[in-house]
Amino acid sequence: MGCAHCGAPTPNRLCKDCDLAERAEERARADGGMAKTSAEETFSAIVSADTFEDALDAIDCLVDECKIHLTEGGLEIRAVDPANVGMVDLELATPAFESYHASGGTIGVSLERLTDVVGMADSGDLVHLELDEATRKLAIRIGGLDYTLALIDPDSIRQEPDIPDLDLPATTRLPAGELERGVTAADLCSDHISLGADDDAFLMTAEGDTDDVRVTVDAADCTRHETSESVRSLFSLDYLDDMTGPMAGDVTVRLGNEFPVKLHWGFAEGAGEVTYMLAPRIQSD
Repeated sequence: MGCAHCGAPTPNRLCKDCDLAERAEERARADGGMAKTSAEETFSAIVSADTFEDALDAIDCLVDECKIHLTEGGLEIRAVDPANVGMVDLELATPAFESYHASGGTIGVSLERLTDVVGMADSGDLVHLELDEATRKLAIRIGGLDYTLALIDPDSIRQEPDIPDLDLPATTRLPAGELERGVTAADLCSDHISLGADDDAFLMTAEGDTDDVRVTVDAADCTRHETSESVRSLFSLDYLDDMTGPMAGDVTVRLGNEFPVKLHWGFAEGAGEVTYMLAPRIQSD
């Protein structure tokens, strides 16, 4: 009996040399296939702890877990709270990172655990992230700290919302501190706040059982103030209090009459953007 490849005498299908060669070819093909799969699902990044914490804080005020889309242009997250009252849409583009590489894919994370790990970093530290696709775990390194975070199946996480493109008649851009001040003042006497706008000012009012409060931000003190009509909507303070916490810089507020409010702000020197949408509390006559 001869070797099936070279014809050399052998009792087996292949002689020893041809058998070794065939096994080597099989290993090479297997290694090549594994490398291809890994290349299709790779992610690694280095980002400042301050920037990454800002991004996580903007999300975990609404949800405990989320999907993170690892796009070539950066990280994208969209989520809605369990009551379908508040939504968040976040983008962290590649200029926010010291280095960034992603070839696509989506991971699911527990925000509580990820925030706890990143929270151990000092200001100015760098956070190194790397996805191990084989184990579905995220390797996190901060200085001498190495942490391996188990990921969540993205399909088990609440479906991402579609944020509607509403035609809202009023747009105001004002310092985040002014919005936070109004929310804090309203929280002293009520569990809800009215946001409104007219030609002259942006208005925040609240009425309690015994006390009431009104905060006025004149149009001249706003970076932008435009409205085609006077508008007013009522919102839960629990949600707005959480949403204003992570905000910094200027915030763009878009309003209508008994319509959702849109709150948009940026961070990481413009490389990060956050949009919140909050459903109104409809007042009965």
